[in-house]
Amino acid sequence: MHSIFSFFTGAGFLDLGFEHEGFSVDMVNEFEPEFLRAYRHARRVLGSPEPVYGHHLGSIEELLSGRRMRLLSKLMDDVRARGRKVGFVGGPPCPDFSIAGKNAGGSGENGRLTGVYFDLIRLAKPDFFVFENVEGLWRTRVHRQFYDDRKAEVEDAGYVLHDRLVNAIWYGPAQDRSRIFLVGVLGGNPNLQFPWEAGMTFDESVMRAPWPQETPFGAIETARMPQGIIRELTVQHWFERNEVETHPNAGMYFRPKTDKFFQIPEGSTNSKSFKRLHRWRYSPTAAYGHNEVHLHPTLPRRISVAEALALQSLPKEFELPTDMSLTDAFKTVGNGVPYLAAKGLARSVSLHLAAEIEISQGSRD
Repeated sequence: MHSIFSFFTGAGFLDLGFEHEGFSVDMVNEFEPEFLRAYRHARRVLGSPEPVYGHHLGSIEELLSGRRMRLLSKLMDDVRARGRKVGFVGGPPCPDFSIAGKNAGGSGENGRLTGVYFDLIRLAKPDFFVFENVEGLWRTRVHRQFYDDRKAEVEDAGYVLHDRLVNAIWYGPAQDRSRIFLVGVLGGNPNLQFPWEAGMTFDESVMRAPWPQETPFGAIETARMPQGIIRELTVQHWFERNEVETHPNAGMYFRPKTDKFFQIPEGSTNSKSFKRLHRWRYSPTAAYGHNEVHLHPTLPRRISVAEALALQSLPKEFELPTDMSLTDAFKTVGNGVPYLAAKGLARSVSLHLAAEIEISQGSRD
């Protein structure tokens, strides 16, 4: 078992995926009080263990100070003394790199926290780390330069890096969500390939299935699943699987009144707002903000928190506090790494670390 120190934790989807693949979540750091409250609530309901070194509320920047860095190093030494490796995992805030966001880059209020995360890795030197962020950091020229510069810094600090632009749907969530995953191993073997596919259930070909397009809202003929699609990757499957109608967060949804809720066709996702899910297709990226949450496929309303959690492939037992504001609830859900993607990535990381250890031990024999 290896240990995880979690940063930019949110409601803990990434942590849960790693935990369910055998990692121990030993320290948590989150800046937003409501997100940390949601994290603790959800894990209490699931029966997940408390982190050995506690929940830390505050900015990751505080950890770069001399006293905090010494404390962090002491905790890491304690973990290693028990025969475990220490890994940092985190997905810093992404709006400054998002194609649909502010594009302020690494100098933006949120974007600079990506640089801080890499600084923390470079100075604290965990045995491995995971970084997650939006595809804009990969595809946009100026953002890609910022990303490549940060990678060069941690390579100079001794890390062997493996990165890939992946789509969450390859891991099983019913969601088209492209993200960067970067994994670094301190003193790793540069000739060892990272087993990305080991944690994946599908590949790029799933997008070529004959997914239905738009259907008039309320049309009876869409009640039956079309031929040739993958049921496990549909909104309908996840709503049924997670029993969203009776889930504790079922009643949590925005209630604006407008005729548009009856006019938008099922599966219409071309406009920036008022996108309606299709029950027999996967969801577009769950990126919610300013009360703009996707519309329910068959009801004249926006989806609920319970339905959003289902689209993020969380276990049906996962829930947020029912007294949490809708804005905070949808923000933390939209910010999270889909659970099955986190779990699949964690499986690949686990296999890779095992291979690294085997090679290292073999070289000493």
